[in-house]
Amino acid sequence: MSKLPDRFESVEALEDFMTRPTDTLVADLARTPGDILVLGVGGKMGPTLARMAKRAAPGKRVVGVARFSEPGVREALDKAGVEAWPADLLDRAALEKIPKLANVVFMAGRKFGAAGNVPLTWAMNVQVPAMVAEVFKASRIVAFSTGCVYPFVPVESGGATEETPPIPPPGDYANSCAGRERMFEYFSAQHGTPGRLFRLNYAIDMRYGVLHDVGRKVRDGEEIDLSMGHVNVIWQGDANSMALRCLTHATTPTTPINVTGPETIEVANLAREFAKLLGKTAKLTGTPAPTGWLNNAGRMVKEFGPPDVPLQKMVEWTADWLQHDMATLNKPTHYEVRDGQY
Repeated sequence: MSKLPDRFESVEALEDFMTRPTDTLVADLARTPGDILVLGVGGKMGPTLARMAKRAAPGKRVVGVARFSEPGVREALDKAGVEAWPADLLDRAALEKIPKLANVVFMAGRKFGAAGNVPLTWAMNVQVPAMVAEVFKASRIVAFSTGCVYPFVPVESGGATEETPPIPPPGDYANSCAGRERMFEYFSAQHGTPGRLFRLNYAIDMRYGVLHDVGRKVRDGEEIDLSMGHVNVIWQGDANSMALRCLTHATTPTTPINVTGPETIEVANLAREFAKLLGKTAKLTGTPAPTGWLNNAGRMVKEFGPPDVPLQKMVEWTADWLQHDMATLNKPTHYEVRDGQY
């Protein structure tokens, strides 16, 4: 990775940096045969992952599938050389018509609003993965998952490892995510489908994420609830790069990998750092719980090396972004939720 920028002047500059592939990603995709299909490309991370894939492997066909309900996403992908394929993944007939490419990155899922329409949450997080695992059984499948499949672990433990049994805390979101993994595991074993279960928490973009949430509250003088007092985060560009590299590092049957930063971060300390950078006072409430949703990134670091963007740089970028009142997606992570109700 070349020298990190001091700040981002615009969304375009941010996305250009975020989609810039590393030499290791270029090398991995060069030795991974076949084209790349991104299912659920319309979410927060999908567009930058698809663009990174195309920049890393310009000779490969990269197809992004979504309903494309958000304006501008399809046009931006087209401009980047990513083929947009409109489809509703809940429609089995539509799913069957999608090109059967050799490499699949599955990013579809439902979290926010999960408690408001529980049947849809289970359909998106369990039924769709089951259909995808069947339809694309001849592909490699890297399936985005979450640290929420783990139980809460002690904050001093260093986080749950891939050996920690995935018995999630209460809530339909976490349980349906465990169901998603089970579907990919089942069909991978049945059909010999190579893959990885990509247990991510939490990706950082200047426009959303845990750092954005904490920093914005400090900037705006809002109270910060410390009950979920510890988190892990990783730069979205690093997460996307590792997801694409998992295509090269797929296993048969599929196996989990935790993807996050190596530190367990105290939310209170994070808030104080933002207060210092923004010239504000952090308003902290509540008492940090002794447990949290925390992942241990040891396996990821062993396979792929540490993330390129360190925590302090992400904090500085976020503070600068907020200070200049730059664009936001207005999509809170709700990292502080402990009862599983999203």
